[in-house]
Amino acid sequence: MPKFYDKADVLKKPGWLKIRLHRSEAFAEVRQIVAEHGLHTICSSGKCPNQAECWSRRTATFMILGDICTRGCRFCATRTGRPSAPDADEPRKVAESVALMKLRYVVLTSVTRDDLPDGGAAHWAATVEAVRAQNPDVVIELLIPDLDARPELLDRVLASKPDIVGHNIETVARLTPQIRSRATYRTSLETLRQLKSRGATTKSGLMVGLGERDDEVLQALRDLREAGVSIVTVGQYLRPTLDHWPVAEYVTPERFEEYRRQALEMGFAYCASAPLVRSSYMAEEALRSVEKR
Repeated sequence: MPKFYDKADVLKKPGWLKIRLHRSEAFAEVRQIVAEHGLHTICSSGKCPNQAECWSRRTATFMILGDICTRGCRFCATRTGRPSAPDADEPRKVAESVALMKLRYVVLTSVTRDDLPDGGAAHWAATVEAVRAQNPDVVIELLIPDLDARPELLDRVLASKPDIVGHNIETVARLTPQIRSRATYRTSLETLRQLKSRGATTKSGLMVGLGERDDEVLQALRDLREAGVSIVTVGQYLRPTLDHWPVAEYVTPERFEEYRRQALEMGFAYCASAPLVRSSYMAEEALRSVEKR
């Protein structure tokens, strides 16, 4: 991988990437609960630009299976290395956190655990089951690793009955070998295809601004639709540090809107496409769009 630490390569962020703050009572309450109980959400640790807006709608994202990933993707700030054994008590902790925060919609994500024989599938299922048992009315969305597209592992996760299962394709086919670690474009599509074939409502997302062309973005959207994906998100890639892949461009809001328009024409039930969109952005609205079909 080339070294991308030359500050001369850093682009100035445009005005449309400014974050709007949502100071609702619900946001303040959730923030207080998180602080008082030391709860962990990827919303905070990942410095998501939509944290205040999502917490105001009582939607939050938790990362399970630790904070060390066995893969080292060049866009991601998550640490890479040898993870610790999964915390057997984590499913209970997450379920209690969801209850404390009074969430209506919870998103679960994780690092990739290639070190585990089942990739963490059993832990995923146990977490969903624990959350559901303690919070029977909450909507549960998953953002899972590819699990090498192994049918038996995907079946184990789906047996816990999540409402939506997502897996991000991240970038276009041409850039995948340079941007993602070990993951392949074809494996991601196969994972999504298998999830859909088992009756799951599926979701995926990709970043732009990495050096892709418009025609490649549209081809990726077509590939996701062909794989049966119902919900798609498109957001601006933001470089975590100077050692990560550089931003090639800041895509304009107008182009994001064009991606959204074309995605809907392709048959997606819902597409969130804007500079600050992230995987779980407007998750409840996306689910409602699918249910209307």
